[in-house]
Amino acid sequence: MKLSRPLLLLLFLPSLLFAAESSPVKKGAITVSLVSDAAAIEPGKPFTIALRMQHEPHWHSYWVAPGTGYATSLAWTLPDGFKAGEIQWPAPHIVQDTSGKITGNGYYDENYLLVEITPPMALTPGSEVKLLAAADWLMCKDVCMPGDGKLEITFPVAAAGAGKDDAKWTGAIRATRAKLPVPNTEWNVTATRTEKAVTLRLAPKSGMAHQPSDLHFFAADGYTDYARKETVTQDNGAWIVTAQIDPAADKNTARLTGVLTSGSGWTADAGYGGLVIDVPFENGPSAVSGQTSAITVQNPPSNSGVANSSPPSRLPPPAPLPPPGSLPGTLLLAFVGGMILNLMPCVFPVLGIKILGFVNQSGNDRRKITLHGLVFALGVLLSFWSLAAVLLILRAGGAQLGWGFQLQSPAFVFAMATFLLIFALNMSGLFEVGLSATGVGGSLQMKDGFAGSFFTGALATLVATPCSAPFLAPALGAALSLTAVESFLVFTAIAVGLALPYLLLSIFPQAIKLLPKPGAWMETFKQLMAFPLYATVGWLLWVLAGQTKDDDNALLMIAFGFVIVAMAAWVYGRFAQAWGKPRTQLVGRLLAALLLAGGLYTGWPKTAEAAPAGSYQVTWEKWSPEAIVAAQAAGKFVYVDFTARWCATCQTNKAAVFHSADVLAELKQRNVVLLRGDWTNRDPKITAELARWNRSAVPFNLIYAPGKPAPVVLPELLTPGKVISALAAAAQP
Repeated sequence: MKLSRPLLLLLFLPSLLFAAESSPVKKGAITVSLVSDAAAIEPGKPFTIALRMQHEPHWHSYWVAPGTGYATSLAWTLPDGFKAGEIQWPAPHIVQDTSGKITGNGYYDENYLLVEITPPMALTPGSEVKLLAAADWLMCKDVCMPGDGKLEITFPVAAAGAGKDDAKWTGAIRATRAKLPVPNTEWNVTATRTEKAVTLRLAPKSGMAHQPSDLHFFAADGYTDYARKETVTQDNGAWIVTAQIDPAADKNTARLTGVLTSGSGWTADAGYGGLVIDVPFENGPSAVSGQTSAITVQNPPSNSGVANSSPPSRLPPPAPLPPPGSLPGTLLLAFVGGMILNLMPCVFPVLGIKILGFVNQSGNDRRKITLHGLVFALGVLLSFWSLAAVLLILRAGGAQLGWGFQLQSPAFVFAMATFLLIFALNMSGLFEVGLSATGVGGSLQMKDGFAGSFFTGALATLVATPCSAPFLAPALGAALSLTAVESFLVFTAIAVGLALPYLLLSIFPQAIKLLPKPGAWMETFKQLMAFPLYATVGWLLWVLAGQTKDDDNALLMIAFGFVIVAMAAWVYGRFAQAWGKPRTQLVGRLLAALLLAGGLYTGWPKTAEAAPAGSYQVTWEKWSPEAIVAAQAAGKFVYVDFTARWCATCQTNKAAVFHSADVLAELKQRNVVLLRGDWTNRDPKITAELARWNRSAVPFNLIYAPGKPAPVVLPELLTPGKVISALAAAAQP
């Protein structure tokens, strides 16, 4: 029997009397629940669910681009056919701890995160649907702790057109929608940048009576430094916001994306509080196609009924080793580099000699002279193509071993920097390479006929011109970062640059008279060309500084490693070259090899835990209850630090305490074992240990003395004096 619409409504009318909301879940200082402005849903008609977050006073959670910490996320488990949209983030605020230190971008008090849910058309009126979501968040005040909760919300299904709003939550959700950042339509917005700062300029498209106030820019990708104060000025009716660039930001970012907030709104009646900013840098790389949302997170596809509204990873990628500019620019530089190879002392004299050899072999036959030049150029091209093929094969094999992001590896960047440093020292005259190979190349160049021209070209780079190796080092870096086709194009451009003078002189042999005579100027030029390589080494060192910033000792050891490598090059040049006595050469080569190995070992990037400790350095070991027992049994003091990367107070404590010479001296004197419980990622053992001490947040620090089961508990905010006093208290009988 088919029921009428009024009868259907009557059947589930009791369910409409209840507000659409889940049971609240309280974890720590935040209570969360799911609420909706839809009391009943309709087939195929989207509706909104909000994650309601109630913060205790002075506690905060985080926006999609948190600055520090991590953003709130929702992982949905939905019935078949339902789809969850992106989290819609209200305009954020600057969040601080109670000392006033800025800790990121987020929310206080009560806020709502909106998600649009689309049901399928195949829903039966009169039935009920249940939606599940797992919420994760980070809450901070002076300490930080993660929170999570499993939430469940149920909706009755109404017939099409018979849906009903929930008056209890309609106002709150409507107010939240008014806080969502909106696309810009009323302002002309431009963005420029310098090495350290971004300037955002807004000029009204027409006269505006309302003036925004207390402007603040929140970068959607962490490009600007959340902790640095911004400056806001006015210029002929335009507003200018200047923000500092985050040191870890990707310098190749093409667009400025984020939200610009106004304390007085953007319209006369306050209106919306956030303006979406998505503009290309006028003095930066060309804009990429498409637009990057500053306030939403795209859900990945799901085939299992689970939709994930969590934000993407915000770990800043280390700076890669990109080719300069666009591919045409890279090819131009490669071509110029190939031309420069001809000015090296071991190459330049060959120019005239080889072309005269072409002329002598061919008499006055211009056609044969030109053919010799073409065959020589073919030899050069095949040589470079073979080298490119070898490198690409090695790269393909390396990709299977995990080289997919090799330029993000500190070890790879260090090896590349060492490689370039050695060749820069070679070009500076510290040592010479390839002397015997040059002799072999010279004999091959004397072969007659086209075969001699071809083999001379084929071996021009690898045998007859060994001093071209420094210029092949950047080509190696490019070959490992470009596609296969682009890599072949780069090597082709180098080969064409190297072969072009020979080809032109074979076509116009009279031009040999125009070449400058070889002389001392060539050695000067070679040494001058070492400085671009030194500059590249300096840039790679800067990259390593960003990749190892969490290890205070790593960059110093890398610098020492470079010094030892340079000493190895000096020893090789001073004692191991061919002009020395055989015994001296042998000793020099052995010593140079030992120094090179020592430099690589010293500078090779290591993890923070594995980095060697110096006199006033600390070495952290992984926390475990067994490690505490073992250290105490050995008669040692134990310092336990429960910390996390997302904990701003933890980082403040680290900077204040473990850079103090007094604290380090005290730790060294008492032979303290340092144990670190890293709670950056969820760890049930650490969570249980914190709960054992009635704690649910970090930082949490303990000091155990030998033979005493009860530790001294330190306060959340540390100073060198507090740590030294706690060590003294733990040592008392």
